[in-house]
Amino acid sequence: QVQLVESGGGLVQAGGSLRLSCAASGSIKSINSLGWYRQAPGKQRELVARITNVGDTLYADSVKGRFTISGDNAKNTVYLQMNSLKPDDTAVYYCNYFWLRDYWGKGTLVTVSS
Repeated sequence: QVQLVESGGGLVQAGGSLRLSCAASGSIKSINSLGWYRQAPGKQRELVARITNVGDTLYADSVKGRFTISGDNAKNTVYLQMNSLKPDDTAVYYCNYFWLRDYWGKGTLVTVSS
């Protein structure tokens, strides 16, 4: 089993920044295959950014140049630095780990006011 705990969400004005953290524990191999998804009200959950199983990074087009995913293998923690936030970034952000199946955290709410 894998447990994922997100933190760092909150309320921020447009143009501001937030840093999300996801602490992983349990049967996790490495920070590879950890990532962030988000779900806005009335919308489907979508990929924001992830570290692939070979250590590359992937980003949704909507966040490229503004968000950065990084990780700390020693702490089994992945981060999402979010800059130049927009109201459209308002959503619940979920940490995800994939190894044979998807594992999800409970999510952290990010609200960007205009």
